Amino acid sequence: MPQTRRQQIAPLRRLDPVMLLVLATIVVFGIIMLASAGTVIGYERFGDSNYYIKHHLLYGILLGAIGFWLGSRLHYRIWQQLSLPLLIITILLLIIVFIPGIGLDLKGAHRWIIIGDLTFQPAELAKLTFLFYLATWLEKRGEGVKDFSYGFLPFLFILGIVAGLILLEPDFSTMLVLAFMAVTVFFIAGASIMHVSWLGIASIIFFLLVIKLTPYRAARFTVFLQPDADPQGIGYHINQALLAIGSGGLFGLGLGHSRQKFNYLPEAPGDSIFAVIAEELGFIFSIVLISLFIVLMMRGFKIARRAPDAFAKYLVVGIITWITFQAFFNIAAMVGLVPLTGIPLPFISHGSTAVAVSLTAMGIVMNVARHSKTELSP
Repeated sequence: MPQTRRQQIAPLRRLDPVMLLVLATIVVFGIIMLASAGTVIGYERFGDSNYYIKHHLLYGILLGAIGFWLGSRLHYRIWQQLSLPLLIITILLLIIVFIPGIGLDLKGAHRWIIIGDLTFQPAELAKLTFLFYLATWLEKRGEGVKDFSYGFLPFLFILGIVAGLILLEPDFSTMLVLAFMAVTVFFIAGASIMHVSWLGIASIIFFLLVIKLTPYRAARFTVFLQPDADPQGIGYHINQALLAIGSGGLFGLGLGHSRQKFNYLPEAPGDSIFAVIAEELGFIFSIVLISLFIVLMMRGFKIARRAPDAFAKYLVVGIITWITFQAFFNIAAMVGLVPLTGIPLPFISHGSTAVAVSLTAMGIVMNVARHSKTELSP
């Protein structure tokens, strides 16, 4: 029997309006700020002051909008069925980045695959496809996740493969986000507190080893401990970021009037875009942006609590943890609360793969909300 028009459009009405409004506000805000932050460096590098915003709209927002629509329309269980082949494809892509002629070698980093005139970053896709597999695996394990040999060791093995490949690129920031997301979902699934504590201790030891073995990370950590150390050298980035944030005051210098984006602040359209936001729009708008991410986090966890099954719950917890951890870590790094790691600001920083994958992931959160046990209140 053919559906009536009301039946056909009914699923659209079940999109969580609060989450949709918050997400749309962040995305639009990001478009406006990237259009401002990327003008100088876009003209300098590509002869087009609108290069970054064009690239962001075409390959980030447009592809992300398509991914969001598909993620919100396709039943979330389809990702469980595809979890293993998607993970295998992702692992292959993480290996392909090291193949000359296909992978792009930029300053010793192998993080991108060249597709014609486009570049694609498999590590960003790995956050989502690894989560699909992890959520599937954890649901099947059930109470077995508490067991050392049946739960903890296999989890460590799976995480080690994906995180290890990302670290080899090297991409420590993406590895950090993926690992934090994975451990959070593992804990939510009922893992032993003792096992999670072991992971925490091992992570601290691993972090210290990485710092010791890589001079540029050691320099970043030194600057974190001593912000005044070598302000024209290793401390240049954080000092310029703090100068931008401080000069913004309460209400900012005005949209488009950042001084630091004129080749003073490194990566103004990328990892440092929050400093440009604070400089141009001031403390008030910065707090508003942080508040939007907090609302997105709270709404996301509310959706997770009402998820219809364990797989859906793990998916939503993983996605929301990844997005909000990345946002808060980026902002904390810009104000000197944590070391600089190169983590971008979700939906706002330049990075088409990251934007497209993140929007697709949020579409899946919306799909889970559609299948919630009870109606979500505003």
